[in-house]
Amino acid sequence: MQAQASQSPYANRRGGQRPKGKGGLGRAIRYLGKQRNTLVIAYGALIIATLAQLAVPQLTQNMIDAVLKSTIANQVLKLPGLVQPLVAGRTGYTIDQLKDFQTNGESWLITAALLIVAFAAMRGIFSFVQSYMAEQTSQGTAFDFRNEIFAKIQRLSFSYHDRNQTGQLMIRATDDVEKVRLFIAQGLVLTAQAFLLLIVTLIILFATNWQLTLVVLPILPIALVLFMVFGAVSQPLFIQLQIRLSKLNTILQENLAGIKVVKAFAREDHEQKRFNSAAVDLLNQGLRVSATFSFLFPLIFLMMTLGQAVLFYASGDQILRGAVTLGEYQKFSLYTIYVFFPLGQLGFIISLMAQASASADRIFEILDTKNEVTDKPNAVELKQIQGHVEFKDVTFKYFESGEPVLSHVSFEAVPGQTIALLGATGSGKTTIINLIPRFYDVSEGQVLIDSKDVRDVTIDSLRSQIGIVLQETNLFSGTIRDNIAFGRPDATDEEVFAAAKAAAAHDFIMTFPQGYDTPVGERGTTLSGGQKQRIAIARALILDPRLLILDDSTSSVDLITEYRIQKALDNLMKGRTSFVIAQRISTVLNADQIIVLDKGKIVARGKHAELMETSPIYAEIYTSQLVGDVEIDEAAVPTTEGK
Repeated sequence: MQAQASQSPYANRRGGQRPKGKGGLGRAIRYLGKQRNTLVIAYGALIIATLAQLAVPQLTQNMIDAVLKSTIANQVLKLPGLVQPLVAGRTGYTIDQLKDFQTNGESWLITAALLIVAFAAMRGIFSFVQSYMAEQTSQGTAFDFRNEIFAKIQRLSFSYHDRNQTGQLMIRATDDVEKVRLFIAQGLVLTAQAFLLLIVTLIILFATNWQLTLVVLPILPIALVLFMVFGAVSQPLFIQLQIRLSKLNTILQENLAGIKVVKAFAREDHEQKRFNSAAVDLLNQGLRVSATFSFLFPLIFLMMTLGQAVLFYASGDQILRGAVTLGEYQKFSLYTIYVFFPLGQLGFIISLMAQASASADRIFEILDTKNEVTDKPNAVELKQIQGHVEFKDVTFKYFESGEPVLSHVSFEAVPGQTIALLGATGSGKTTIINLIPRFYDVSEGQVLIDSKDVRDVTIDSLRSQIGIVLQETNLFSGTIRDNIAFGRPDATDEEVFAAAKAAAAHDFIMTFPQGYDTPVGERGTTLSGGQKQRIAIARALILDPRLLILDDSTSSVDLITEYRIQKALDNLMKGRTSFVIAQRISTVLNADQIIVLDKGKIVARGKHAELMETSPIYAEIYTSQLVGDVEIDEAAVPTTEGK
């Protein structure tokens, strides 16, 4: 059997390892292609702002040279006329040139100053444009990431959510996305600006004074090595930081969701210790990151200081020898700052890049996860079903490990039948109803609906025709009407009311001042367990499904309410195939077929009277679990039920 199963085209490949998501930062940067317009504007503005910045040192030299030339001209032209040509010759200028300096020096100074102001204004305007558009680009990219992550999480199979905590997923969709966004908005811009400044400045420096440029040049490869080493060291630190943050967030999320349980069992101190322990781990990891960068930043500034010291010595020597003018030195000095400026930003860029790289890897771990339950390439739309369900030799394992949860299960449900699933906890009841809508895929065998393998039809067309009420009732924020019409937002008020009446929910809804417009608190906390259960049943019934799945759907209601629901369901189930996990005697007695499960196998099947005579296991379950229930006579129900 196992050999045959391995050759089956439906052989399940469950439980594969999640991809590592390496190279995530490069892939994240490629997402910028979706923001092409704002990206072009942002980096176009960056180029203009940087070029405006690079013009300032040359204008500064012009100002200094204008002042010096004007000063020299004033000094020479004050001398006696016979001496002036001799002194002018020693300065390297003619008398006419000196007179020109004296006449136009002030206007040259004013012009240079005005140009500096103009270029500064230009830089300010385009820096604003660049900053705003870079922020818009990063926000657009974050928007794309969040939507893709949410869409992926929505489509991932139940087995993925079985293995991953809610808090971990929330951190990846929020904090990790924000770290990538921050790098795109700031780190990537700073990196581009640094390279542009560095390349253009080096070209200008070589053209101005190649000897002094060679003095500065050896610092750059050292800085590059430093960049790579700290990047390699810091990225694992940030990965661990995000993992610890996820653990902290998980504890917080669990406690907020289960605050009533924590208080009921007086476990506040215990949960505080758990949270404190996770907070201490996060704090310690944060301090490790801080210690690393506390070493990096002083090292970078030490390199800058040493480089400037070497430059001052070399340029001072050239000034003394007359090879460089004061204006040229000042220009060279300012351009050299543009070489050291990116080095000063190096630590900040490394920090942003390491965080973004770690976070991008974690994001793509989700986006690259292979969904274990997907539509086949040739899957077809499932037409309106009749409700014929068949399990053919079905075996199921979670994650392809351990003992089978179901082992060689076979049965058939004809349209209109009510199937009661009975058995101890862990016997496989919930697994059966999870396989029908393909929440999981079988490991071996087939699940057929109207003779079609559920893996041969599209998931949406399958699930849209199945009404499901899960054991854990989940309602969404919004109104009661919104929750009932969750599967059919276009449902009319009459259809909503009819579904609520069928689920015995209409009467209690109308007791609220706002009726069907009553807001539902988070996860339905403003409603009682029985009220939530009946709204969940109405949510399934409004689909008018041919196939109903009720996972212990009356476990949270009292006997009177159960009777009302059961009477409504008895009428509604006519002509529909219904699978019910039974916990009450009424469900068992009304079932067309009772399937008794034990350790993943069917050990008995039939109707109540038949099983009481032929199945000791059923008789034991009936006696121990069900016989204590009180059968409610219809006469015991209050006469106000129909109101």
